[in-house]
Amino acid sequence: MKPDDAIFMRRALDLAHLGTGYARPNPLVGCVVVHQGRIIGEGWHERYGGPHAEVNALAAVADPALLPESRVYVTLEPCAHHGKTPPCADLLIAQGVRDVVICNDDPFPLVAGRGIAKLRAAGIAVETGLLAEEGRWLNRRFFHYHEKKRPYLVLKWAETADGFLAGRYFQQVQISGPQASLLTHQWRAEEQAILVGTRTALHDNPRLSVRNWPGPQPTRLVIDKNLSLPPTHHLLDGSQATLIYTYRQPRPATNLTLVTLSEANDLLPQVLADLYERQVQSVLVEGGPTVLNALLNAGLWDEIRVFRSPLKLGQGIAAPRLGLSGLRERRNVGPDELFWYVNDRKHPAH
Repeated sequence: MKPDDAIFMRRALDLAHLGTGYARPNPLVGCVVVHQGRIIGEGWHERYGGPHAEVNALAAVADPALLPESRVYVTLEPCAHHGKTPPCADLLIAQGVRDVVICNDDPFPLVAGRGIAKLRAAGIAVETGLLAEEGRWLNRRFFHYHEKKRPYLVLKWAETADGFLAGRYFQQVQISGPQASLLTHQWRAEEQAILVGTRTALHDNPRLSVRNWPGPQPTRLVIDKNLSLPPTHHLLDGSQATLIYTYRQPRPATNLTLVTLSEANDLLPQVLADLYERQVQSVLVEGGPTVLNALLNAGLWDEIRVFRSPLKLGQGIAAPRLGLSGLRERRNVGPDELFWYVNDRKHPAH
């Protein structure tokens, strides 16, 4: 490795982040081309189905004759298969690149070492593992989906200072402030789907859409075992793709998919297995307490983000109780305090 390698790879990681929400189900990838210590081209995977990061970065190089003397930094192993676009490994070889630095190997079975092998077979010097942990965090949803064979689960709720997330009988109460609400909409844009249970859907009548923040709309997921949601509720309005998980037989609806589950088997594993087959890589779970506690008790979570408000209710629906390590971040968000946990797999929730 060279002294400035980390600087250029970190730039590539920053570029990769710009594809958040739009590149999925593809990974976030950034690429930087450096000639004699100066960036001469850079790009990222901007949108699923569009050019990959390497294509955009090489196209940005004004003088391709410099490529054989340049060092290319890419955050993920270049692909070696034909998907929506041709293999990026072939492009690097064809352009005469001779020096490539890679942050992470690709776990996707159609790549998984083949891209690196193809580059090396062409005589290209390849170095791997630079800022690997930062790269894995950036693409944690992609890695988790391919390695663990289930979606990455982010549990989120707001609770009062005395530990409630709703009033008595699920009466709606505005717990968190406007800053927390805005951040929640950002998070919705970052995840591929949003999940709620029956009672939350019934009592809150949520839209589960991204508002006041740029980004794609997630797929809405609702557990409604007995199809008890009235047709006037927002989740059935057909405004965005929605999956309803039920024990009843499906009925036709616009922009709505009903998935009938088996009552003989545990519900949540069936939901997660179905989402894996649908290539849903990440889910933001916004409630309610039954779904949240079931996932916590089963150890089926990867991040927990809790807004704690200064408000006190005195009574109501209790928020999940946590006994966790893995606190990644604690900070103020307006009048609320955010607690952000990452599952270290050693200390399950209880």
